[in-house]
Amino acid sequence: MPKKIEVVAAVIEYKGRLMAFRRGESKYSYVSNKFEFPGGKVEQGEDLRLALKRELNEELELNATVKDFIDKVEHDYEDFSIIMHCFLVQLKEFSGTLNEHTEYRDISLSEAGSLDWIAADRPILEILKSKFNHVFTG
Repeated sequence: MPKKIEVVAAVIEYKGRLMAFRRGESKYSYVSNKFEFPGGKVEQGEDLRLALKRELNEELELNATVKDFIDKVEHDYEDFSIIMHCFLVQLKEFSGTLNEHTEYRDISLSEAGSLDWIAADRPILEILKSKFNHVFTG
């Protein structure tokens, strides 16, 4: 039975566009160098929104306001499983600081499918198109 990890992820809207972040090398080839929604592990007993604020500060040096809950995704990888809680984050400014990622892109929602996303994040793209299309106007 693979290890189960609870994580949070930010779907970031900036100037009407979706922000995608590329992971660096990983010991797991199926997540290496793929795009993702930034976030990370939830500490024991930690509030989900506070966990996401903490992760965004660590990874991107953002002091972000976590907005609407989008959905929860459960995904099994070969070596571990995740329960991912996704939230909308809307930014007024972004400095481009990348402490954990190798690059970022701001793209339209229709362009998002052309990127190589990690498997757990792909279902969120479909949810965004059906329920949050009005947020991504750029």
